[in-house]
Amino acid sequence: MSQLTIAVDTMGGDLGPSAVVEGALQAAKEFPDVNLVLVGPQDILRTELAKKGATLEIIHAPEFIEVNESPTVAIKQKKESSMVVGLKALREGKAGGFVSAGSTGALLTGVFTFVKRQPGIQRPALCTLLPTKKGHVLLLDCGANAEVKPSYLLQFGQMGADYMQKCMGIKNPRVGLINIGAEKEKGTPIYKEAYTLLEASNLNFVGNIEGRGVPAGEVDVAVCDGFVGNIVLKLTEGLSKTLMSMIKDELMSSTISKMGALLAKGAFGNLKKRFDYREVGGAPFLGLTSLVVKAHGSSDALAIKNAIRQCILYNTVEK
Repeated sequence: MSQLTIAVDTMGGDLGPSAVVEGALQAAKEFPDVNLVLVGPQDILRTELAKKGATLEIIHAPEFIEVNESPTVAIKQKKESSMVVGLKALREGKAGGFVSAGSTGALLTGVFTFVKRQPGIQRPALCTLLPTKKGHVLLLDCGANAEVKPSYLLQFGQMGADYMQKCMGIKNPRVGLINIGAEKEKGTPIYKEAYTLLEASNLNFVGNIEGRGVPAGEVDVAVCDGFVGNIVLKLTEGLSKTLMSMIKDELMSSTISKMGALLAKGAFGNLKKRFDYREVGGAPFLGLTSLVVKAHGSSDALAIKNAIRQCILYNTVEK
């Protein structure tokens, strides 16, 4: 078996190449049998590596795509950008995975432009792991496909179940279709037909679930179109952040509550960790011949390391 190579876009994140390089070095230490390649301006990357007294392979890419640029225009015009060069490495078989914290729109456009789909897959799906009362749920699609066909939703369920088995170790994962009610006849014609397809499949399909069933852990894979999925994702992120802030304010509001907070510090720390996106690393695109992971724009070294870890797990587990 040839050595797995993961290409890492060093220029897309809010924290600059330093955090990405540090995350890649942490991943290299944890996974010494994997070849990590940094994609970006070679002078900048050599300087960052020298600061840390380390070496990694570099693919020179002098340009980078900014978040405020038109995704389509940027992908077409900036052919030497770190994102485009990294995606081309996938297409040419020079890498088996790609991680980027850059523009989601540009990455989505680049994925559809440069990376081949797996045979039989109609549309790749962007997915993310969300914390639940019982562990994690894989939400897909969460932004790549605002409009879908029933057959897309069936494939999202199949790809999501496969990912949860291989990367999360969940046997026979429960698959649910996010809808406005649990009854089979609920939803639009597309969702009604998708229900029929999922029910007839060999998946462990448990039926429709309402939005509240997602954080409750009613399913392991939550299927929906990208419009609904992105709203669920952003609402979850915003609500968890707001609740944590409100809890902190209440705990700091009096001497007695501060004492209680001190006693419960470990429990609150564990809860915060469960909602920390850095522990997951990023959102993978499923349905491609190689795994692409979209890391959060504000990813630090830990988040980058875990995004790389996703690529490694997906490529090294038995398929």
